[in-house]
Amino acid sequence: MTEKIGQQKSGKTEEKKVIPSSPLGVFDSGVGGLTVLKEITRQLPNEDIIYLADTARVPYGGRSPEEIVKINEEIIPFLIDEGAKLIVIACGTSSAIAYPLLKDKYKVRLVGMIEPGSRAALARSRTGRIGVIATVGTINSQAYQKTLEALNKDVQVFGQPCPLFVPLIEGGFVEAEETRRVAKEYLKPLLKEKIDTLILGCTHYPHLLKILQERVGAGVTIIDPAEEVVKDVKKLLHQAGTTKSHGNPPRYEYLVTGSVGNFQDLGSRLLGKPITHAKQVKIV
Repeated sequence: MTEKIGQQKSGKTEEKKVIPSSPLGVFDSGVGGLTVLKEITRQLPNEDIIYLADTARVPYGGRSPEEIVKINEEIIPFLIDEGAKLIVIACGTSSAIAYPLLKDKYKVRLVGMIEPGSRAALARSRTGRIGVIATVGTINSQAYQKTLEALNKDVQVFGQPCPLFVPLIEGGFVEAEETRRVAKEYLKPLLKEKIDTLILGCTHYPHLLKILQERVGAGVTIIDPAEEVVKDVKKLLHQAGTTKSHGNPPRYEYLVTGSVGNFQDLGSRLLGKPITHAKQVKIV
């Protein structure tokens, strides 16, 4: 089918041939977006996926907003050229900083993490006291705070930057004692505020779910935005008539800008299934 699916920078709508067999594009700075990919495979098991890990530039969290936007302006056209029919920005920092500026720029639909995660948190919170842990860039952008307050003016939002989490996860220290110590320090001020809901505002953080749940206790609901994000993706594909519902088995293509070996080793452990035949690519 041919469908008007986006706005170019000039504001002109272009026609693009979109078919159900076209893949979904998913990207992150590293292995964090695999938490979103895993949810896509659960809710949309027939979809082909191109996953791009920009491991040469991980982490994104400490970069300037200008750098984040520039990186996204390199990755998104690359995935469009690879045939992506919809692109999931499976990165909290990019969703917070680049998505608002780029969401109407391209021929394909972009889906970010912030609004879906905010909706999920508000639906689960009993007291309206919501904590957000994320990268420095995401917390400084106030993206979650502004979105939550726009959805519910009575909500109280407490943000906590966690700059060490991504390097620890990318280094393979998911179960390390040092990670537990860092988590204790990061969560202490949020627990002091008596939050009842905690948003994992970086797609890397669900890899630490066990440690985080132990630290916050059963009284705090942890929100992984991925589930709500993929519900949005599912709805958009259905509305556009581009859901891949049958045919050939799903294909997963993994592209990395850094070390293939490191990504395959860590990604396989975190995803719970082997990642093989990843390819190194240059996107600039």
